[in-house]
Amino acid sequence: MGKIIAVANQKGGVGKTTSAINLAASLAALEYRTLLVDADPQANATSGVGFDPKDIENSIYECMVDGINAQDIILQTQVLPHLDLMPSHIDLVGAEVEMINLPNREEKMKDALRPLADQYDFIIIDCSPSLGLITVNALTAAHSVIVPVQCEYFALEGLGKLLNTIKIIQSRLNEELEIEGILLTMYDVRLRLSNQVVEEVKLHFQQLVFDTIIPRNVKLSESPSFGIPVILHDAESKGSISYLNLAREIVEKNVAASAPEAAEGEAA
Repeated sequence: MGKIIAVANQKGGVGKTTSAINLAASLAALEYRTLLVDADPQANATSGVGFDPKDIENSIYECMVDGINAQDIILQTQVLPHLDLMPSHIDLVGAEVEMINLPNREEKMKDALRPLADQYDFIIIDCSPSLGLITVNALTAAHSVIVPVQCEYFALEGLGKLLNTIKIIQSRLNEELEIEGILLTMYDVRLRLSNQVVEEVKLHFQQLVFDTIIPRNVKLSESPSFGIPVILHDAESKGSISYLNLAREIVEKNVAASAPEAAEGEAA
């Protein structure tokens, strides 16, 4: 069964969509069957892998609000053979209002994604920059969450609020939910401040912080304008190598975690 990982932070501009796109692409490049789920009304993950959101007929909005089968809206990307997309659309903005009176409204995305888990090794959800109902849906559907944190002055601002939301979801909606890791982004080796933030985050969160740190990188910034992940824009760039390293780190962590479970199953 595939692992569902949400990429979430209610703070904007932390490299969340960049991380979702390029992590999904890197996992696909490593030949893991990967589904990128765009759960942000801005639909940047959709355009970031080569689709025009204006041309999308059915999106995750129709899945959650109208109950359309998730299988029917999945698109095969042209950029990587192992990467599929569940697209988003600006209509998703209205989903929170339309879902208010629906029963089990926090579990609509879970109902859509969990049946797909057997078809994929990884499902990566790009969340919107808020702690609204769509993000709550994503965290309820996910097995784990990656929290991108930029290496800047306000890095830890709002992080406590997000972690508190995760605890509430763990206790009320999804006891399986774990923190996959805190991902430091936009690192600039020349800035003392960047190094201070890295030290502070590692001091506070220790083992939760990924070893891989994502640097500020021109190629990372350029690739969305071409509608391709950075690995196809410049495979040798620092940004591309960093996301490949992150993908390998996640794979190794999950293989290590599943090994004891497999051993227990065989013993039983």
